[in-house]
Amino acid sequence: MQSETKPLVVLIGDSIRMAYQATVISELGAVAEVWVPEANGGDSRNVLLHLDEWILARRPYLVHINCGLHDLKKDFARGHFQVPVDEYAENVRQILTRLAADSGVKIVWATTTPVDEKLHHENKGFDRFEADVVAYNAAAVAICRELGIDVDDLYAIVEKSGKADLLTEDGVHFVEEGSQVLGREVAAFIRSYL
Repeated sequence: MQSETKPLVVLIGDSIRMAYQATVISELGAVAEVWVPEANGGDSRNVLLHLDEWILARRPYLVHINCGLHDLKKDFARGHFQVPVDEYAENVRQILTRLAADSGVKIVWATTTPVDEKLHHENKGFDRFEADVVAYNAAAVAICRELGIDVDDLYAIVEKSGKADLLTEDGVHFVEEGSQVLGREVAAFIRSYL
């Protein structure tokens, strides 16, 4: 529920969000109450499953939301996506449509951040490919455009800021500086609505 004096902002996302949320909370503390789930948001199926609990029941002023990195995982053995792009697009549509139906909530979709697929392959038990990040982002952004949802392009921020310097050796997570870059960007984007 909304605070008496500050608008409620909800951040939804995976471990990337979990790493930048402290910066967002610090940056917005004077002007907004920021709530985050303790759990990793995971893939689009999981976000859809928890939509009522994490967002709708809280009646936030604004939700900043992402899913994608878990969806586009490919296991080594079978080469199947965790959530195929067509299902991902349908899940994103359902998420955004249900949020938009909750009158008054402002919605910001965040693009999925880049990966270093070579490092990822060497250090993880499954693959994530940059071409898939681009494809999944394109699917989500197309739905956002259709529905009139604003997009916080975190993918572009990482590319502009120097992906090679910001990613850890696992090719997907960020060094502290990278998480701070993302957190400041998210906070600035949200602040424009407050």
